[in-house]
Amino acid sequence: MPDEPAFKRILLKLSGEALMGELQYGTDPERVAAVARQVAAVHERDVEVAIVVGAGNIFRGMTGVAEGMDRATADYMGMLATVLNALPLQDALERTGTPVRVQSAIPISEVAEPYIRRRAMRHLEKGRVVIFAAGTGNPFFTTDTAAALRAAEIHADIILMAKNGVEGVFTADPARDPSATFLPAITHMEAIERRLKVMDSTALALCMDNNMPLNVFNMDDETCIARIISGERVGTLVSTTSEGDNGGV
Repeated sequence: MPDEPAFKRILLKLSGEALMGELQYGTDPERVAAVARQVAAVHERDVEVAIVVGAGNIFRGMTGVAEGMDRATADYMGMLATVLNALPLQDALERTGTPVRVQSAIPISEVAEPYIRRRAMRHLEKGRVVIFAAGTGNPFFTTDTAAALRAAEIHADIILMAKNGVEGVFTADPARDPSATFLPAITHMEAIERRLKVMDSTALALCMDNNMPLNVFNMDDETCIARIISGERVGTLVSTTSEGDNGGV
């Protein structure tokens, strides 16, 4: 494994389901500990790590909307649920000896710092992992959009987009369409135009506007993050140009 990592500062996007393991809902302590070990291993290589967590394992805003709940109310509930995922992840990281801070876009001072961009960047510079909770703090935006926004704000080199049981981006859902083919590289615009389930369109557009590459990979393989940090091509690279050089079009 090369001593020099390929990236200095990364943002890891974790879905709530990534923390659920085999449970029907909630957080699986063993799964959370496994994620923490992967993050700690990267952190030990002097890579600055920020994390955005989702909450699909606890509450999905769109499910609430489908059942008649006001969309803004449902989204706020989802944002609060991300805090419930950030705290056990913080605890698991601390148990590995990794310094970590949780910052929430919704003020909740008893358990998390408020999100302040310059403070977050200072934490990263001091070698602390920063977990961004509560999405963007606004309804009608997903945690995917929060990941794209925070990555741009902190000047991350890349977003690592963790998927569950899927190796990367496919032309269709491989679980439903056996003819779906794997795409090792694709542009943001192609992902938007083809409606591929990489991120929502708002998040993809934000990444495209800021030349922010994404590496979509399978979180179930505990070696993936370390291999990506080493510069190995793992999963699917989504970038501004199809060659993956992150240049302008």
